[in-house]
Amino acid sequence: MKFIGVIPARYASTRFPGKPLAILGGKPVIQRVYEQVSQVLNDAYVATDDARIYDTVLSFGGKAVMTSPDHKSGTDRIEEAVQKIGGNFDVVVNIQGDEPFIQRSQIETVCHCFDDTDTQIATLGKPFTAEQPLSDLENPNSPKLVTDNRGYALYFSRSIIPFLRGIEKTEWLGTFPFLKHIGLYAYRTAVLHEITQLPQSSLELAESLEQLRWLQNGYRIKVGTTDVETVGIDTPQDLARAEVWLASQK
Repeated sequence: MKFIGVIPARYASTRFPGKPLAILGGKPVIQRVYEQVSQVLNDAYVATDDARIYDTVLSFGGKAVMTSPDHKSGTDRIEEAVQKIGGNFDVVVNIQGDEPFIQRSQIETVCHCFDDTDTQIATLGKPFTAEQPLSDLENPNSPKLVTDNRGYALYFSRSIIPFLRGIEKTEWLGTFPFLKHIGLYAYRTAVLHEITQLPQSSLELAESLEQLRWLQNGYRIKVGTTDVETVGIDTPQDLARAEVWLASQK
């Protein structure tokens, strides 16, 4: 199968304007993401609406494509980018532009989900551990998911799913294999085109989770599992923590 990696990157961010160009360990965040992806996928592009990001990607030898500033989601931006890039790609991998430490194993796992011919969309889940604090499970900014017996997503939620009846909440993490959603996606190219034509759904609006639009419209999302924790950059404070972590790895 032929895969392409697309990294959506906007300059305008409410919590961290200019985030893709922020310097982390001497390199822009977007360069670190691009380098991680290009180690795994031969075809990788940054999709952006900002000339500063576009020029930066070209300056370090990367590939980029300019897209409309009017997109409401990264998925829509990726669809436009794929149309502009052309080529006969079977699967499009969506890597977030604020994940400078995305790992080879994570990208490979989401790609291998398409070994199953029934897979239309793929994503990742990371098991919570019994040693984690309950606050990690309760955090609404960290969506959870549940799957069927074949590894296809049944539902995603900002709430804890499932609810464990008759068990003290302090014991939940040691009782059930809860899954944290990791926001790495891949789509068959035709499916990507289809889902970007769909209107927002009631479940998506309720939870503010775009993937619920796809589930509610009957698309099947295969979930690969990873034990790797991602370190996303959402705020300047996250960048400072990432800088410390990166320095500790030397």
